[in-house]
Amino acid sequence: MNHTVTASSLRVPGAELYHEVRGQGPLVVLVGAPMDARPFAPLAGLLADGHTVLTTDPRGINRSPVDDPGLDVTPETRADDLARLIRHVDAGPATVLGSSGGAVSVLALAQDHPGLISTVIAHEPPLPELLPDRDALRAQSEDIIATHFAGDRVGAWRKFLAMADIDLPEAVFQQMFAQEPSPQDLADADFQYAHLYRPTTRWLPDVAKLRALGDRLVIGIGADSAGQICDRTSRALATLVGIEPAPFPGDHTGFASQPDAFAARLRELL
Repeated sequence: MNHTVTASSLRVPGAELYHEVRGQGPLVVLVGAPMDARPFAPLAGLLADGHTVLTTDPRGINRSPVDDPGLDVTPETRADDLARLIRHVDAGPATVLGSSGGAVSVLALAQDHPGLISTVIAHEPPLPELLPDRDALRAQSEDIIATHFAGDRVGAWRKFLAMADIDLPEAVFQQMFAQEPSPQDLADADFQYAHLYRPTTRWLPDVAKLRALGDRLVIGIGADSAGQICDRTSRALATLVGIEPAPFPGDHTGFASQPDAFAARLRELL
């Protein structure tokens, strides 16, 4: 079923938050970082049968400009943005799904604003500070950032995928760079590496607050992500919190590559 998409922007301290709303019913929020709302559109369309679905561009990315582009954006800031959006939509409490950096955003939301969420699903949060090889991973991250700002964005991506233990076929990798990026894509990549990457990957969760959520917290892992860095960090977090990770179809971006199967799995949790 095709659902009307209502797009608008919400003024918040320091930024304008672009967001889209589909469907009607209990609120589901889909969150990425630095990924914007676009890759979530197929999943949002499926979930809109029976739910109000909110998607957004995180501050500083694509259609959510910031007042000061020189400031870092922390998970706590992104959590506050999400809290303001949930209150603005006025359909909560919400089931909140965050993937990758968006999973870190929703963990911060659950810690800081637990009354706004009914369930929080953190799908493969990148939390390398929880791993025993954190120092080596931090050094690799700094090398990736330096490579990007030296003008070698393709090389930075190769290093990133190697660090993440993601084995992408060369043909698929080449397809990623078959077209020249838009000025907005370049700006988003610069903002990510300058102001999102470090605050996200160096964030440490408050384990006591997450444990207090009980069965309202789900830590998701991709069925095809075994051995990848975000599989490792997700399992490390699940161990700290004392829960079993929940499998989801696909890999780190299963919500985009397998939206039908991902939606079916999500509905089991809803």
